[in-house]
Amino acid sequence: MKRQRISLKACSQQFVDLPDDCWERIFSFLKNNGGDDDDDDDNGNYYYLKSLSMASKQFLSITNRHKLSITILNPTLLHLPRLLQRFTNLISIDLSSLYFYKGSHLNLNLILSQISCFPLKFLRSLNISNHKTIPATGLLAFSKKITTLTSLVCSKIRSINDTDLKLIADCFPFLEELDLSYPLELVNYSVGIQALSLSLFKLRKINLTNHHQLNDELIFQLFKNCKCLQEAITVFCPRLTAGVSCALSERPILRSIYFESIHRQHVTSHFIHSLLSLKDLTSIQFARWHISDELLSSIAMASLPLRRLALLHCTGYTYSGIFFLLSKCQRIQHLDLKDTDFLNNTCVANLSLLLPELVSINLGTCSMLTDSSLFTLVRNCPSLVEINMQFILFDNHNSLMEDCVVNPQLKYLFLGYTPRLQNENIIMLAAIFPNLQRLNISCCSFITEEGIGQVLRNCPKIRHLDLTCCTSVKSLGIHFDVPKLEMLNLTSTIVDDEALCVISKRCRGLLQLVLPHCLHITRKGVMHVVKGCTQLKEINLMFCPKVHASVVASMVVSSPSLRKIVIPPGFPLSDKNRKHFSRYGCLLTSFT
Repeated sequence: MKRQRISLKACSQQFVDLPDDCWERIFSFLKNNGGDDDDDDDNGNYYYLKSLSMASKQFLSITNRHKLSITILNPTLLHLPRLLQRFTNLISIDLSSLYFYKGSHLNLNLILSQISCFPLKFLRSLNISNHKTIPATGLLAFSKKITTLTSLVCSKIRSINDTDLKLIADCFPFLEELDLSYPLELVNYSVGIQALSLSLFKLRKINLTNHHQLNDELIFQLFKNCKCLQEAITVFCPRLTAGVSCALSERPILRSIYFESIHRQHVTSHFIHSLLSLKDLTSIQFARWHISDELLSSIAMASLPLRRLALLHCTGYTYSGIFFLLSKCQRIQHLDLKDTDFLNNTCVANLSLLLPELVSINLGTCSMLTDSSLFTLVRNCPSLVEINMQFILFDNHNSLMEDCVVNPQLKYLFLGYTPRLQNENIIMLAAIFPNLQRLNISCCSFITEEGIGQVLRNCPKIRHLDLTCCTSVKSLGIHFDVPKLEMLNLTSTIVDDEALCVISKRCRGLLQLVLPHCLHITRKGVMHVVKGCTQLKEINLMFCPKVHASVVASMVVSSPSLRKIVIPPGFPLSDKNRKHFSRYGCLLTSFT
């Protein structure tokens, strides 16, 4: 049934005497029943709050209480006290996008100290990623006033040492989730890990991706001391070996593990025995390990409650092993067999019959698969929401496509690097999957604007469209509005100013436009987009030789919504320029 549009302002005036709790119930109903599934923005809030807040002061007050997360950008800093007074129910604060200029009196320590002065009694999550060091003074002040924090994200910190880890342990003993992934430098590390393991008695999840000093002994200490630990992510940790099995035995309540080996570790019998002791394990993810059919059959016979299985780039096992496991564990919802060289269409057809609850599958770079596997999955797995089958071959004489019924469940389809994919293929796929929200057909050189236009017409809910290196795409082929489209990647296509002009008129809800290596666009086309797409937050003009550097100033002045520009060639990216344009609310950078 088509929703009727009503005037919120008139509605609020007519029912002005309704108490706030009644309006909150109405807003909650609108959120849960009146909108599409794709109405969320990146922060987990709802766009509808913005329009509601403009209807009346009462609505503004109510919607303020529904704002649960906030990302602080440089221009926001001037208004930070007002924002924290306004949004009193914040659960999450993200400081990872801040940039500090040389000579500026502002730094992360001061900002954290400022935040600590406000009574944020519901705050649970803090993100301080992408900064040079751990802000010790600020975290200390923050922890003295705000004791409710359960999640701390410190990803991509340039330098972390023992002192930093001990500070985190002392300041936030009630942490349940800790992300220390991708540090650029680790110094004097082991004592800090031990301090974390002894202090964080409630820790349920830890991410130690890219910790090159992490070894079996440190993982053993962590697993032994953190008695509530349920999920551990250790990716690109070269010192970890199958000897980590001793650590697994120490933590029988683990529900999720993710191990990635650089040197293709071999699974031992001791490791298998330890793994099978984890009776509550719902997620097993291995990457670049040499596993065996013995491991897979042992998991199958143990009747573990698996919902997620990932064997990315793994070797050593066969079709018999994976078939036996899936025949015993038929409640798998997420399956990742990327780069499994023995899989063919017959294998996928047989496996699909064992996966009645499958929600997402990744069969990318499985070199023997064709589109027959895609259509078989669609027919046999009715709950599928996401399919990733990059690098498969499309048989343009395949009659299976015509036999497929409409599948409204599928929302995410990734078919990049599919050399034979043609317009008629994606047009047919759009007819089969009318509710697609995300489509990636990058590096498909036969796709043109004719096919893209039909896809956008038949799939009106598409939000993300990736056409990277689709070298025959000159435009989107549209003469109708595409209001839902939020992210458009046109990297290395042959789009020109005329195409950007059409996008500016038809894609007014666009939030992010990616244009690196677009050799035919100029300042004229870019300004059309900036002025027409009034919600645009980010644009990437890297390696666009015909876009003059002077366009940056015009873009920032013309578009109050712009928050990030990846600059075109020739723009002088100095601290002075960064600081100047940040006053307009826009971050300038030379990389994505």
